[in-house]
Amino acid sequence: MYSSRGRTLLYTMMALSMGASSLKAMADESDLYKFLWLDPDKKVYVLQNKLYKKSKTIYAQLGYVSNLSGEYQDTTGINFRSGYYLNEEWAIEGFYNSYSNKNNDAYDNLQRINQSVPFIRRLTSSYGLMGIWSPFYGKINTFNKIIYFDWSFGLGVAKIDTESNKDTVSDPNLSSTFQAESYTGAVAKTGLRIHASKRWFIGIDLQRSMYKAPGPVINGEASTTKLRGTTDAILSVGFSF
Repeated sequence: MYSSRGRTLLYTMMALSMGASSLKAMADESDLYKFLWLDPDKKVYVLQNKLYKKSKTIYAQLGYVSNLSGEYQDTTGINFRSGYYLNEEWAIEGFYNSYSNKNNDAYDNLQRINQSVPFIRRLTSSYGLMGIWSPFYGKINTFNKIIYFDWSFGLGVAKIDTESNKDTVSDPNLSSTFQAESYTGAVAKTGLRIHASKRWFIGIDLQRSMYKAPGPVINGEASTTKLRGTTDAILSVGFSF
């Protein structure tokens, strides 16, 4: 037989045990709710389940190019690119850019103030081939709408066609004329593919081309050939099939 003090201690322990069980059950129900809210099967990896598959698909994009590297030129253009995804992460992509150029305010001010013409090398076109790696994908909820995206990186080779006034710009007795040039270089990019539907998507890319080219001819001597670069921001619309 339990004493009065023993019975009181026993009842207290039972009450505490029942309270702890109740709290544990409430915690389990709360955790279960959280998992059910994310996914009925409680498999966290399903949160990143791919809705838009890329493996074994061909895609094409048409876009607007804004060059970010022209010191004395406003350079814009048109971009076309097409590629094939070997699997969900790796693709082969070819691209072509066509550019148009016009003198910007820095060029006009230099002429008005110093009555001089700067050395200019401007893009006319570029094309190349890249390997594309797409390791990241995800989704965000914006204004109660889920947006799916892929984030990729590219690296490859490119042919860069330019024109420059390097042969005449330093001679005051000659008018500044542009001569066509062509260089082979490397190209790298990073970009987002934002899915609008199963087939259509929006592309946002930042593409960097690197090549070796000489500077202006001064006193009949060519400048040292240096590594030079140009950066394009590209906004495009794409179709996958």
